[in-house]
Amino acid sequence: MNKNIQKNYKQKDTNLFLDNERKYVLRIRDMPIEQKPREKLIKYGPSTLSSAELLAIILNTGNKNEDVIEVSNRIIKDYGEKSVISQKNVNKMSKDLNISIIKSSKIIACGELGRRFYEKHENGFTTIRTARDTYEYLQDMRNLPKEHLRGLYLNSHNLIIHDEVISIGTINSNIVHPREVFRPAIEYNAVAIVLAHNHPSNISTPSKQDIEITKQLVQAGKMIGINILDHVIITKDNFISIHAGY
Repeated sequence: MNKNIQKNYKQKDTNLFLDNERKYVLRIRDMPIEQKPREKLIKYGPSTLSSAELLAIILNTGNKNEDVIEVSNRIIKDYGEKSVISQKNVNKMSKDLNISIIKSSKIIACGELGRRFYEKHENGFTTIRTARDTYEYLQDMRNLPKEHLRGLYLNSHNLIIHDEVISIGTINSNIVHPREVFRPAIEYNAVAIVLAHNHPSNISTPSKQDIEITKQLVQAGKMIGINILDHVIITKDNFISIHAGY
């Protein structure tokens, strides 16, 4: 399997400064006015802000232990940008990220607005026809610190009509239940699903449990008429198709 040779984009970290080899977090209140996210947005436009800064504007405040910038960076690091924007369950996001219901509601509301505006234009949809297409689309999963199981829900033309985080944590039969995989397919009238999960260990070889769960889901899909087209394991610089391998 050829390794991906594209370099990942790296965002400049504007939240930290060094003094005598110690690292400090520069909080919103300590930032120069022109460097605060909202002021930057007003003066320079949204393209100049990092994803964490944009999220900080939405969240507005942090919590008793973290500044809003710290919260935003943690959310994006732990959940992944596409996972954040595709999640629809307010309670699940609140629990997964240890944030308040109010904050998870704001994030999900923004994601839903963006999705609705985006999905009005069919040219904006992504076509998934191969495991490599899946790997390229899910670039944000390559460096996640925890295992995420994602479902890409396709129409009859292999266009993604929904993208959902199904579970976070070690992939096993106790976490991956067929109803959680197929519920979004029924809700969005998808005809096929491509599953993907990441291996933070950077080892792409599927476990016996990965293969067994894939077989069970394929059989479940046949019973209800929704095809599992593939299950792709993603690592930092490689991928492998489980479905094609058994």
